[in-house]
Amino acid sequence: MDLIDRKKLAEYINSYIPYLSVGQIEDLIEKPPKEINYTYALPLFKLAKHEKKSPHLIAKDLSKKMILPSFLEEITPEGPYINFRVTPILILRNIFELKENYGRMREKLEKRREEKREADIIENGSRRIVIEYPSPNTNKPLHLGHIRNMLIGSSTSNILEYKGYKVFQVNLNNDRGIHICKTMLAYKKLGKGKKPNKKPDHFLGDFYVKYNELEDQNEDIINEAQELLKKWEERDSETLALWKKINSWAIEGFQETYKKFGISFDKQYFESDYYWKGKKIVFEGYQKGIFKKTDDGAIIAPLEDKYDLPDKILLRSDGTSLYITQDIFLAYLKKKDFDYDDSIYVVGNEQDLYFKQLFAVLEMLGFKEKKYHLSYGMIYLPEGKMKSREGIVVDADDLVEEMQSLAYKEVDKRYPNLSKNEKNKRANIIGMSALRFYILKISPKSDFIFDPEESISFEGETGPYVQYVFARIQSIIKKSSLKIDTSINPNLLNDITELDLIKYLNYFPEIVDTAAKNYEIHLIPQYLLHLCQIFNSFYSKCPVIQENKDLEKARLLLIRCVQTVIKIGLNLIGIKTLKEM
Repeated sequence: MDLIDRKKLAEYINSYIPYLSVGQIEDLIEKPPKEINYTYALPLFKLAKHEKKSPHLIAKDLSKKMILPSFLEEITPEGPYINFRVTPILILRNIFELKENYGRMREKLEKRREEKREADIIENGSRRIVIEYPSPNTNKPLHLGHIRNMLIGSSTSNILEYKGYKVFQVNLNNDRGIHICKTMLAYKKLGKGKKPNKKPDHFLGDFYVKYNELEDQNEDIINEAQELLKKWEERDSETLALWKKINSWAIEGFQETYKKFGISFDKQYFESDYYWKGKKIVFEGYQKGIFKKTDDGAIIAPLEDKYDLPDKILLRSDGTSLYITQDIFLAYLKKKDFDYDDSIYVVGNEQDLYFKQLFAVLEMLGFKEKKYHLSYGMIYLPEGKMKSREGIVVDADDLVEEMQSLAYKEVDKRYPNLSKNEKNKRANIIGMSALRFYILKISPKSDFIFDPEESISFEGETGPYVQYVFARIQSIIKKSSLKIDTSINPNLLNDITELDLIKYLNYFPEIVDTAAKNYEIHLIPQYLLHLCQIFNSFYSKCPVIQENKDLEKARLLLIRCVQTVIKIGLNLIGIKTLKEM
C-alpha cells in the first residue's frame, strides 16, 4: 500500500526546494481548515528569507514549476500557501486495502500471542519495546485508576504492534512491604482463618480498609504491622505462609480482572523475588564513587548538581532497600529478559519526579538504554477523589458490572424483542466500549472526571456513538446488492461532504503514526469521533441506495472505507464492533 502522507508529499516538494530537507518540509506541511477543500497546504513564510521575495510570489512561481504527479489531483497557489489535493481514488484504494492488510496482521499477532513469547526474544529485525503496567499492590483490588493505567498500557501495546514493533507487556506485582503487612495483620486479627466468600482480591480489600479503621482507633497498631514486616524479612515460617496465602488470593483476583479487559502479560515480576538484588548494584556504585554515604550511613545518589534534581536515597541507613533499589535491578533484568530497545513505564504523574530520579541514577551507573515514563493524570469520580484506605473507591470489577448493566438497560429499551442472550452479548461489548472510549479519548496527561451515565450514551462523544455509526453503515451496505470494490468512477464523488470524508480518511494512517510515535492514544478516539461526525453530515445529504447504480457503487466504496477505518481504530484501543445495535 502506497500511503499518500506528509512524508511522501515532502519528498515530492523537496525536488523543487532542495535547500530544505525532507524532514524540514514535512514539519512545515499543514492540514488546511475544513472550508479549504485541499488535503495539505505548504506555508511559504519561512522560504521568503532564502528566496528574497514575498511568500505570495513564491507560491505562484513554485506552483508553476511543479509537474503534477499521479498521486496529486491538483496544486493551487493561494496567497502565501500552496494547496495540494491528493487524488481521491488513491485514498479510497489505500483505505480499502487496509482491511485486508489489517486482517492478516491481526491473525499473525493472535498466533504470536498464543505461542510461547520466549521464542520472540531471539528474533531480530523490528524494534523491541517493553511496556510495564499496571504494577498493583497485592493487598486490595484494582480500581478506577488502575483501569486508566491498563487501558493506556494495552492500547499503546496494540498501536505499537500495529506499526510492526515487537512489544512485550510485563507487570510488576508489589507484593511485599508495610502495606501488605497491614492487610495481613487485619486478617490475623479479624479474619479468623476464613477463606474468601467473594472475589478474592475484594475479600482482601475489605481487610485493608479494616486495618485503617483499627489504626484510627489505636495509632500504635502500626508497630504490630512493622513487627510483622520484620518477621517476614526474617523468613518466619508462619508469617510467610500467611503472606503466600494472601498474595495468591490477590493474584487470582487480578487475573480475573485482566481477563475482562483482554489483557495478558509476557512476564509477571514479583517484588518479593528480587527486592534485595538491587543492593549489590548500589554497593558497587558506592565503591566506584558514583554514590555517596550520608552521616547516618544511608547511600544516596547526588543528583542536585548534575541533574538539578533532589538527591535520592538508594539504601536506608539500616541497609534496607527502597522502591528505587528494586527498580534499578528490574531495569537490568528486563534488558536481560527481552533485549529491548525501549522500556516504557506506565505510571501516574504523581511519580514524575521519581522517574526522573530513577533514570538519572541509571544513567550514572552507565545504563544507557532508552527509557520513557508514560505519565498520566488523575481520574476522579463526580463525587471527588478516591481514597483506598477509607474504602471510598470504585473497584474495577464493580465499574465493569455497572457499565454492562447500564448498557443492558439501553439495549433492552431500544430492542425489547431480542433474546436475553443477545441483549447480554451486546451489553457486554457496548459497556466495555463505553468505558474504554470515554477514558482513552482524554489526553493521558490530563486529569478528568469519569461519568458512567454520560459515557454510555448512544449520542455525543462516546464509544457507543462510534459503534452505532459502524452498525448503521453495515445496515446500508446490507440493503444494496452491488459488489463493493475500487472499480468506480471517482468523478461521481463530487459533493462537498463526500470530498470532506475522503480527505479525512487520508489522515488516518498519519494519526496512527503520531499516536505511536508520541504515545498519544487519545488521538485515535478523537479522530474517530470527527470521522463519524463528517459521515453523518454526508449521510444526511447524500443517499447511498438509489437508482443511479454507478453513484451507488461509488458511495458504497466510500462508506465501506469509513467502516474499515472505524473498525481498525476501535480495535487498536481494544473495542469490538457490532453489525447491529
